Amino acid sequence: MGNSSNKKTLILASSDIETIVKEVGMNEIMDQLIENMTQSFQNFDPQKKIIPIRSGFNYKNPELGLIEWMPLHDYGEKVVVKMVGYHPSNPDKYDLPTIVSTISNYDTNTGHLKSLVDGVFLTALRTGGASAVASQLLANPNSSTLGLIGCGAQSVTQLHAISRIFDLKKVVFYDVDKSTMDSFIDRVAMLDLQVEYQKASIEEIVNESDIICTATSIDIGEGPLFQKLPTKEHLHINAIGSDFPGKTELPVDFLKNSFVCPDFPEQAMKEGECQQLLKDDIGDDIFAIIKSPNDFKNLKYKRTVFDSTGLSLEDLVVMDLFVKYATEMGLGQMIEIENMSLDAKNPYHFIKEEREIRIKEPVKLERTEVLNNGKR
Repeated sequence: MGNSSNKKTLILASSDIETIVKEVGMNEIMDQLIENMTQSFQNFDPQKKIIPIRSGFNYKNPELGLIEWMPLHDYGEKVVVKMVGYHPSNPDKYDLPTIVSTISNYDTNTGHLKSLVDGVFLTALRTGGASAVASQLLANPNSSTLGLIGCGAQSVTQLHAISRIFDLKKVVFYDVDKSTMDSFIDRVAMLDLQVEYQKASIEEIVNESDIICTATSIDIGEGPLFQKLPTKEHLHINAIGSDFPGKTELPVDFLKNSFVCPDFPEQAMKEGECQQLLKDDIGDDIFAIIKSPNDFKNLKYKRTVFDSTGLSLEDLVVMDLFVKYATEMGLGQMIEIENMSLDAKNPYHFIKEEREIRIKEPVKLERTEVLNNGKR
């Protein structure tokens, strides 16, 4: 009959994810994620891990948004697909985060859905981890001032991840929404960072920062966030917010006078900052740099941009990490989602079985029927 566990799917809900973070610890998880992501980038082989460009549906009705799927084929092992919805009106209209998502893992031996995991928290976490990996490769090692333009959910994990790599002394931050900016310090208090927090204008952030993370919900066609501004010679920017055709955060002249490193060139030219550039204006991708860091070490003293549009490889890494923790801790639910018929040739097998049971059951006569028949 086979192993019954092979028929079940591990479901990790948001409550399971939260339990893991509480039990393991935020810093331990972030450190492990950065380490695992670094190793996965270093070992990436496009013949063994096949990453198609993400696809989906963009629409303006009933709300501006998109639903996309981000697949990855870990050859010979599994297919991972993240479904992600991006709807900037969610927080105000529906009391939902701007980004909602799930990550699923399919066994390539059988096609069976092995696990289904909350992707909302995991997306924020892995995006922060990716910025930490890129910053470690591209930012000045003595960077101490971090600038955050956009103080939503992504800014929290950006700060957390980068603080695990750099000895930050100061964090300057801005958001177009005053309430979001005012609540930022309270929301990051649990990180227990010994840094100076300071509200600032975009101009001040661009002038003062060693590293900047831009993670805004700027509307299509309304970019860039700033025009010609002086910066430190070694400024590094993790550009997070450009994730939609026509949506950009950084000015073209800034990009052309910086080394632009995309996470996924084909995708970045469609949805990232790189959509503003010609192919010759774009530098090597993150995989090339992490595999030969010595060839690019001079970039730590120049102006650089990590065009972070999101990689399904990052989703694979973070999903594997949390499934591992969940398995060790006995968390999650094992559910038979798929219909595993006892008769593969009959999709109505369950009705057939019920009918056969009814036929086999003895008929129980009521007492009045017995008396009426003259039987005692």
